[in-house]
Amino acid sequence: MKSCFAGITDPGLLRTVNQDDYYIDPDGRFFIVADGMGGHAGGQEASKIATEAIKTYLNKDWNSQTPSDELLEQAIYQANQAILNDQQTHPERSDMGTTAVVVMFRQDQCWFSHVGDSRLYRFRNSKLEKITEDHTWVARAVKLGELTAKQARMHPWRHVLSQCLGRKDLPKVDVYPIEVKLCDRLLLCSDGLTEELSDELIASSLQESSSIDQALVILVEAAKEQGGRDNITVVIVEIGERMKGVG
Repeated sequence: MKSCFAGITDPGLLRTVNQDDYYIDPDGRFFIVADGMGGHAGGQEASKIATEAIKTYLNKDWNSQTPSDELLEQAIYQANQAILNDQQTHPERSDMGTTAVVVMFRQDQCWFSHVGDSRLYRFRNSKLEKITEDHTWVARAVKLGELTAKQARMHPWRHVLSQCLGRKDLPKVDVYPIEVKLCDRLLLCSDGLTEELSDELIASSLQESSSIDQALVILVEAAKEQGGRDNITVVIVEIGERMKGVG
């Protein structure tokens, strides 16, 4: 089975600027989604800086002896530092930052890391599993039992991040392996998708689609039908034989 992967980004219905960015490695080695913040110019720049820094670092050290988890961890830190450096050069963008979610296939293993509330899902056997845990105030409140999941979806602080790239106090970045099987679909997305669509609607959209290209269109259009209040970015990776041994 041949592996497939594709991505799409859409400004949504209310935003005049798309502050999301994404990157798909042509060889299917790694995938990135970033969602910028900090004003129109700042957010747009932050997501692009992060995506470019991660891509550059992974390409540069891909064939090194560095363990895969360390390689991905350092790529995230490089992105954080690149944004900090740009903030110093451009003080008008001093408050910019971005989320990031990255999936990497290297040495017969799949790894992921994320900062912020951009998410990674795994769709297998018609079931959708959220792999990442949002770095937000409300996600922590739900975990502590202070809010229900239903309350969190409507809470006025639901967009307040507890972590993002572009901060000197960025905590330790976690990198985890993830098991993948043939025909699994991995979905990376910005919160422009998950703000509008429940996990159940995302799962049904993936179930209804016969190809990942169709799935991308269905998901984005569904998010816009629900309001499309933010930029929407989705990357889908369908696991095939080619993924085994990538890197």
